[in-house]
Amino acid sequence: MKPIRFSLNGKPVEAQCRADMTVLEWLRGEALLRGTKEGCAEGDCGACSVLVKNSGGKASRYLPTNSCILLMGQMQGATLMTVEGLAELGEAGHAIQNEMAINGASQCGFCTPGIVVALAGLLEAKKAPSESEIHDALAGNLCRCTGYRPIVEAAQKAAKSVAPRLPSAKIADSDHEAGSDESRFLLPTDLKSLLKLKKQHPEAVLLAGGTDLALDVSHARARWPLAIVTRKVEELRGIEKSKTHITFGAAVTWAEMLPMVEKHWPSFATLIRRFGSVQIRSMGTLGGNLGTASPIGDGAPSLLALGAEITLARHGKSRTLPLSDYFTGYRKTLRREDEIIESVSIPLPRKGEDFRVYKISKRYDQDISTVCGAFWVSRKAGKVEQARIAFGGMAAVPARCASAEIALVGTSLDEPAFEAASAAIAASFTPMSDMRGTADYRAKVAANLVCRFAQDLEGDIVEVMAL
Repeated sequence: MKPIRFSLNGKPVEAQCRADMTVLEWLRGEALLRGTKEGCAEGDCGACSVLVKNSGGKASRYLPTNSCILLMGQMQGATLMTVEGLAELGEAGHAIQNEMAINGASQCGFCTPGIVVALAGLLEAKKAPSESEIHDALAGNLCRCTGYRPIVEAAQKAAKSVAPRLPSAKIADSDHEAGSDESRFLLPTDLKSLLKLKKQHPEAVLLAGGTDLALDVSHARARWPLAIVTRKVEELRGIEKSKTHITFGAAVTWAEMLPMVEKHWPSFATLIRRFGSVQIRSMGTLGGNLGTASPIGDGAPSLLALGAEITLARHGKSRTLPLSDYFTGYRKTLRREDEIIESVSIPLPRKGEDFRVYKISKRYDQDISTVCGAFWVSRKAGKVEQARIAFGGMAAVPARCASAEIALVGTSLDEPAFEAASAAIAASFTPMSDMRGTADYRAKVAANLVCRFAQDLEGDIVEVMAL
């Protein structure tokens, strides 16, 4: 057994446990820190939020994280802060804890620890957050009693206080293996080592953030004898910008991607904030989103419309292909058993290009798409030279609609062109019916999104809300 070494509330600890145990289970059990609550067990309600600072990657600050889908093996070398740790800061705890109490921002109290943690993370990063930034920080926390107005006010008041900084404890991080004989996590630090381990252990779970895969543990009670964690692999953690492209390593988190995406594709950035709360964005990765090959994964439609390429690597070799060729069937891709996703490359926007992505869902934040449509056009002298239109939720795979793209090429994006593209979309897909929408609804919505794109280009739509 290799102990899992990390920092907990400013003190080094060694946990002797299975690597596939959730951090929430360990905190409430062995650590006897029961301020962190279990609600949904799937990273949706935020009651289990903790602050984590990882030793790998670009993040140099504490980020709110869902401990119900964070596994103990992922904590190797990390720094963890719980609501109890916040209470020990200074003489009266963290400022947000006091303001939440004074402002009547808590009733039953079940969700309060997670809200306190989320806002403490925000106040650590932003000394004077705007109201919209506060709402974004709370998007991953449900409050069923109080309502958010007193909570937002408490955050605004706490921002004016002089709060003690969170401890920046460091922990020795030389071990590349952690866990028990029953469940062991391997943590390589370079691509060569990762690919060697992948070849040696084809049966091992390949784990990035775990925002999807870890549900097998938290919900289905699956057990993982062996997993390979990608978080510390240096080659997978980079963001490189050339004159023509931005390349994101597969283990880059959505939180790390967001500033660059915001700068070049603001519509895509809005989508990222919607499908992932701060807690999910701090864990979930680009490679993991594509690796699951979900037909309703929200990253793929945007990447398809933007003309992204994906690089796959295996021991001694790598290959790059258009993302449009990557998906082959329901939850199936061209990735071989011994390959991993190394990176995704997106062409930088050029003059004359327009891009928008629209997510239709039952609620605005943190919901699965009924339909997600992404649209990209390149125009010269008022005429469309190229078009890419991609959808999620319309087929067994995220897919482009070639006939709709053809309908727009050569046009000035007038009404007949959009009508032809709408008709092509309606004729190209045979979506399924489920709890999120009927097949007929999906088909009509997807076709109508072309009209929304037209209105957006004309400046008639400022922000796309959920329908």
